[in-house]
Amino acid sequence: MARPVHGSVIVPDWHETAEGKEYLACILRKNRRRVFGLLERPLLSPPVAIDTASYKIFVSGKSGVGKTALVAKLAGLEVPTVHHETPGIQTTVVFWPAKLQASSRVVMFRFEFWDCGESALKKFDHMLPACQENSDAFLFLFSFTDRASFEDLPGQLARVAGEAPSVVRMVIGSKFDQYMHTDVPERDLTTFRQAWELPLLRVKSVPGRRLADGHTLDGRAGLADVAHVLNGLAEQLWHQDQVAAGLLPTPAEKTPD
Repeated sequence: MARPVHGSVIVPDWHETAEGKEYLACILRKNRRRVFGLLERPLLSPPVAIDTASYKIFVSGKSGVGKTALVAKLAGLEVPTVHHETPGIQTTVVFWPAKLQASSRVVMFRFEFWDCGESALKKFDHMLPACQENSDAFLFLFSFTDRASFEDLPGQLARVAGEAPSVVRMVIGSKFDQYMHTDVPERDLTTFRQAWELPLLRVKSVPGRRLADGHTLDGRAGLADVAHVLNGLAEQLWHQDQVAAGLLPTPAEKTPD
């Protein structure tokens, strides 16, 4: 499926403008990220009330590639320093305001991330269907320090998204801060992108920046670190909705050679 050009749907770096920071204030409290439960939402004052677009996102990848760490980073939570297999399904809600290029309208995106441990997926047959059901996007993770996780991507794509061609698919490479020791060279990434035509983003696994007390995560700095992922998701999902609503032409599907 044809993908939108970066920046053609969502205004890039809008979150860094004065207007953007006003909206970001509703997901922050004293420069700390607010944590939202499944039934909670940010409180906006009436003059800036906006529509909310909600999406379910399943995070897929080999054990140890950093699925739980990625979701924690996106939500502004502490990233685990030691790997522990996620025992079942874990859901995390992340809100992200973004401005649309076409209408200059601001939309509050609500991302509900579903993370499931690899052992649980293999042990319980109902886990994968539960994660796939009604999903709007699949995030496929690999680690720059784990060649096998990159080579596993085609199998992951076939297993998870094979019967859901209309669901948004994105690939994220974790531990990009360790790129000097990468097992996945740039030429392999280029070949993969050309074959699959999927968005491929990179994230670092370094600990989040702290406030002056030296302990509390800096919410604004953390948002800046992951804005490219949240904007990328918003762009792909909003474009997909426009296609589904008939507002954009349905592109012809292309499969890898």
